[in-house]
Amino acid sequence: MIPYGKHYIDEDDIAAVVEVLRDGWLTQGPKIAELESAIADYVGVKYAVAVSSGTAALHLAAITAGVGPGTSLVTSPITFIASANAALYAGGRPVFADIDPDTINMSPENLQGVLQKNPDTRAIVPVHFAGLPCDMSEIKSIADSSGAVVIEDAAHALGARYPDGQRVGCCSHSLMTIFSFHPVKVIAAGEGGMITTNDKAIYQRLLRLRSHGINKLDDPFQLPEQAETNGVRNPWYYEMQELGFNYRITDIQCSLALSQFNKLEKFIERRRNLAMRYAKGFADIKNIRPAQNRGQDNSGHHLYTIRINFEAAGVSRSELMNELKTRKIGSQVHYIPVTTQPHYQRLGFRTEDFPNAQKYYEEALSIPLFYELTEKQQDYVISQLGELLA
Repeated sequence: MIPYGKHYIDEDDIAAVVEVLRDGWLTQGPKIAELESAIADYVGVKYAVAVSSGTAALHLAAITAGVGPGTSLVTSPITFIASANAALYAGGRPVFADIDPDTINMSPENLQGVLQKNPDTRAIVPVHFAGLPCDMSEIKSIADSSGAVVIEDAAHALGARYPDGQRVGCCSHSLMTIFSFHPVKVIAAGEGGMITTNDKAIYQRLLRLRSHGINKLDDPFQLPEQAETNGVRNPWYYEMQELGFNYRITDIQCSLALSQFNKLEKFIERRRNLAMRYAKGFADIKNIRPAQNRGQDNSGHHLYTIRINFEAAGVSRSELMNELKTRKIGSQVHYIPVTTQPHYQRLGFRTEDFPNAQKYYEEALSIPLFYELTEKQQDYVISQLGELLA
């Protein structure tokens, strides 16, 4: 079976994890700070906070951005549900801005209209779908004019660049950016996430929130009379200064992520070359087109998604996916619009209010893209889709 996505693990990765297991630090040790520093230096940002998952990163980012009761968070309907759930976790209200059909990213024009109808918006979460950066300069301008902050969901986009050459995660267009290290992402930690920011106060609060709300670094004590004895700090003393969470990541995960990080540029270059081969391979095949039509040189290439005219091809998506499976080709759909999920339907969202997202969903299919995918395997995928759809 050729899966739609797959992590790559080599002997260096295994050795890195074994070294940590022998070293004695399993959690809250030096590998966490080492990974944070590596990511911060790579993307060009002041601070990075590693957490247990991309979902945890979104939750903490929403809280520190001020999302809560009486406020809204705007995101894309074409994303994994965690992007929208972050609003609910923080006590806020999720709102959606429809996508641009050429990029599958949040449409700035649609965002503008949504903000006019939702003046309580506190945060905007554009999703860099499949690794392709959103139009962040325009989104940041719109956010500034509305008084909202921007949190970039870059779970797909580690290694991607904006048109000006800066790396996604530098936060030149946002208050925070989040990444994911799930196994099918460009680099894997098993599970894991990261939040980057240039704001020191945000950074310090993120550190507290990921570990039960307990004071970190140079946070002043709120009860100094309990913190000291005769002017000397009590060595056992700590304070839970607000309600936090156990969103800590382990040194085991970070050691794997660091080893993977050393191969990041190689991973992205291979994915980019495979994406270009797909585009060429599908150029003359009827009823198939790439889902994203521009900006591919800047993408992190987490996914390769195509749009298929199933009606013209005379086959349903279910029939096609099942037939591909019999031919040992894995496929997936990224994503079912969040607004169609039962929980969100009960919140009052209607699929017909997001026509671009719905049209994309009706045509979408993700096909194999991963570092170890061979050109022979890729040619087989192209030929089988051509045979089934032409």
